[in-house]
Amino acid sequence: MELTLEAVALFALKLVYETDGGSPVLRDDLVMDGYEREVFGLLVRQRDLAAIQRKIEECVVQALEALGGAHTVLGRELRRLATDVQNVHQLDALPTPLTTLKDYLKDIL
Repeated sequence: MELTLEAVALFALKLVYETDGGSPVLRDDLVMDGYEREVFGLLVRQRDLAAIQRKIEECVVQALEALGGAHTVLGRELRRLATDVQNVHQLDALPTPLTTLKDYLKDIL
C-alpha cells in the first residue's frame, strides 16, 4: 500500500509543480519530502489511518487548486474520489478507493 500512497502523492504534486517543457517531478524531489514511501510505510505499520488521510488530503488540496478548484469538471471528480478515501474508517478498506484515486490522477496528468 505504501507504493500506492506515494504514487497518489506524486501524481497530485505533478499536477501542481510540473509545467509543459519543464523538468518532471520525481520521487526524490524536495517537493516529495514527507510523502515518500518510507514515511507512508511507517504510518501503515503504525496503522495511523488519520495521518495517512491527512497527508493524502494535503496533496489533493494542492492538486484541486492546480485544476481550478472543485467547481471544474476534473476538480469535482477529484474531490469525489478524495472524499471516498477520507470516508474510509479502517486501514484494510483503504486500498480500493486509494487505487481509484491514483488511477484518476495518473489519467489526468
